[in-house]
Amino acid sequence: MVEAFVLVRVGSSETLNFMKSVKEKICAIKGVKEIYGVFGRVDFVIRVETKSLEELGNLITDCIRGIEGVQTTETLIIGF
Repeated sequence: MVEAFVLVRVGSSETLNFMKSVKEKICAIKGVKEIYGVFGRVDFVIRVETKSLEELGNLITDCIRGIEGVQTTETLIIGF
């Protein structure tokens, strides 16, 4: 099992409703366990769990980065 925190930045000019929409789309992704909206250089901190590093990479590149409005991600693998 691979656990990680994914830091997500969304466009700075986006509305609150748009941010809620992005959060809902992220919540629907298999492997997303928790999501927090935060203030600072990123907009969301997400805790994810996958079976392998390859699956983690696919979750981030195909699912999270594929959401309209997501500008950047940074992945912090837990317990390596």
